Amino acid sequence: MMLTKTSNAVEAAALMIRNGGVVAYPTESCFGLGCDPRNQTAIGRILEMKDRSRDKGLILISDCLEKLLPFLAPMPQDMLDRVQASWPGPVTWLCPASEQATAFLRGQYDSLAVRVTAHSTAARLCEVADMPLVSTSANRAGQPPLRNASEVMSTFGRAVDCIVDEPIGKSTKPSKILDALTGEVIRP
Repeated sequence: MMLTKTSNAVEAAALMIRNGGVVAYPTESCFGLGCDPRNQTAIGRILEMKDRSRDKGLILISDCLEKLLPFLAPMPQDMLDRVQASWPGPVTWLCPASEQATAFLRGQYDSLAVRVTAHSTAARLCEVADMPLVSTSANRAGQPPLRNASEVMSTFGRAVDCIVDEPIGKSTKPSKILDALTGEVIRP
């Protein structure tokens, strides 16, 4: 396991992701666990680490909408405009999923949760890795999200391949989740 708090921490974590690893990194409100969304082995590791049901689905974050589009079914322009108007920021949208969004990502749903992050380190990680990332709170199921690198290290230890030791954002609650089709608030 690699704990990185250097000028090249994001680059090291991005390389780890591209090579199939699982990384922990800061987001707007807590540390997240992430990996390549096309790597089912890495996704399986995250679900196992968290003791999270495969039925729940996961969030993908990115530094831009374009990296998320392959995982989404085509949407009407007005829906796409509404989604984009809230980004970057702590708003996650449930959007119709494409076939590229496997059941490992969607869980039991036809939709996929996506967000363009406003956290500079998380966004830079997506940019350098050149892909969106699986992003789920770094915690075991039923436990509070972890808020710093040392908590991640003590909870997950060597199960995480790399921890980007940078501060989380100022938000104290998880991102709001909205349904892109209905506008319904799923999580306030």
